[in-house]
Amino acid sequence: MRDKIWQYKNKNLTMEQVNGISQRQGVPKVITTILLNRHIEEQEFAAFLRKSMRDIINPFDMLDMDKAADRIAAALEKHEKIVIYGDYDVDGITSTTLLFEFLTNQGADVSYYIPDRRDEGYGINIMAVNRLLKQGAKLLITVDCGITAIGEVEFAALSGLDVIITDHHTCKERIPTAAKAIINPKREDDDYPFDALAGVGVAFKLVLALAIRLGLDTNKCFAEFIDLAAIGTVADVVDLRGENRIIVDKGLKAMQTPKRPGVRALLEISGGGKKAPDASTIAFAIAPRLNAAGRLGTATTAVELLLTRDEAKAKSIAKTLDEENRQRQITEQEIYDQALEMVGADPNFSKKKVIVLAHEDWHQGVIGIVASRIGDRFYKPCILISYSNGFGKGSGRSIDGFNLFDALTACGDCLTEFGGHSVAAGLTLNIADLEKFDKAINKYAEEVLGERDLIPKVKIDCPISEKALTLNNAKLIARLEPFGIGNERPVFSLRSATIVYISAVGSEGKHLRLGIAKSGMTFSAIGFNFGEYVGKFKINDKVDIAFQMNINNFRDNETVQLHIKDIIPAAS
Repeated sequence: MRDKIWQYKNKNLTMEQVNGISQRQGVPKVITTILLNRHIEEQEFAAFLRKSMRDIINPFDMLDMDKAADRIAAALEKHEKIVIYGDYDVDGITSTTLLFEFLTNQGADVSYYIPDRRDEGYGINIMAVNRLLKQGAKLLITVDCGITAIGEVEFAALSGLDVIITDHHTCKERIPTAAKAIINPKREDDDYPFDALAGVGVAFKLVLALAIRLGLDTNKCFAEFIDLAAIGTVADVVDLRGENRIIVDKGLKAMQTPKRPGVRALLEISGGGKKAPDASTIAFAIAPRLNAAGRLGTATTAVELLLTRDEAKAKSIAKTLDEENRQRQITEQEIYDQALEMVGADPNFSKKKVIVLAHEDWHQGVIGIVASRIGDRFYKPCILISYSNGFGKGSGRSIDGFNLFDALTACGDCLTEFGGHSVAAGLTLNIADLEKFDKAINKYAEEVLGERDLIPKVKIDCPISEKALTLNNAKLIARLEPFGIGNERPVFSLRSATIVYISAVGSEGKHLRLGIAKSGMTFSAIGFNFGEYVGKFKINDKVDIAFQMNINNFRDNETVQLHIKDIIPAAS
């Protein structure tokens, strides 16, 4: 149990504003409040709610898209050997699959290459470029990587290999201008109106551009690949507003009757196919198993799964990935336990605002997940580094208010390489510089993080009355799906409710089952990983509760269920 700050969104929003917009837009007040809290402007309400393909932006509005489409069309015409160079996470796997399948369908001489996470690391490397040159490659197209590979792209260009970069990671001051085209909505000189696409989103826009360039049916193309675009987008935890919202919504609808044997097999083996898939189905059922290929094995296995049309092969590969995912969970727990021991043994831990831990031969495919767990536990940015032979590779996860990419930029003289986003990043360094890096990033954190920044936040949309906790309102809220970053599932607060029953449930009593009452109305609530709160509260206690309003369907009987985000003694 840990104190949290209840942080209300858009505190300056008045009821007069909400009522006016609600009436003008014909949208219920609770939905109006939620949309305004997500910085959706009134004139954008209709587009946000309709989630229509007509709001997909023309791919040629993205800088260099025309150059890329022209160069790829020329390669198709000349039957040049094309190689897609991907990344080993789900975003890279789906990007690789999507572009490879599309080009294959156009009769291209195309193959794909995904570097080994442990031996080669992230992004383009010169050994791989040399290998591809020897195989006769004439055009290399990156997906979900390449924006920082200045030297590697120059080497490729000088060696006679044309490079097209598609990426979505944050750009540094210099970009690989030796490339024939650089497609990245985060380019400072690109005025594309939505810069939060995942890597697969950028690859998807390239495919749509090629479909236009080649005179293909773009609607058919959209339908063929939207499932892959949705999986990669959710897995990469990007903003689910704008185009990403449409991509994920349409992709989830397509996955209700999945045409890919690999997706069907993943849903079946994970138990995610028992109900209509939502974003959490991708995040917790599909993505971890696809990720397991790149973390413990080879990411090409996951690409093979998504490409195959053989049902038996799909089931076999899905079973393998499920087993690798279980092994990943075991390895993850081992590293997590070791990391906690290191934290406990550090006498200066409480003084540090960034957690930096290094260990010899930690599995590089798992340290990012563990960094996220350690960061969540202590609510501090966390970087875990695996090293061998004097060389370390790290993965970091951040918290609100701390831009990890900016922090690594400020510590650049301690690192040999880094890249990523504000909330997640990777790095390499000489292990001799570890202490220097630890001090540098903590010094930077002292300047940008206050003590209040290191207290977990419960971000609440608005207070709600017990009379508004209705099944109809819960269904209205469900229409705002898909939920994720930028469009989080709404959180409400209810003050001074009375506990009518309370118990610990689940394995080892990890979860909390709660009944609360107010004004003669009773509601059931569940708190995942809140089991220890049973010792803090008792029947008849008055509490304030922060929660999400969900629909519980039991034996075809739908009821409102509150999912607890925090519970505290009533303020009054």
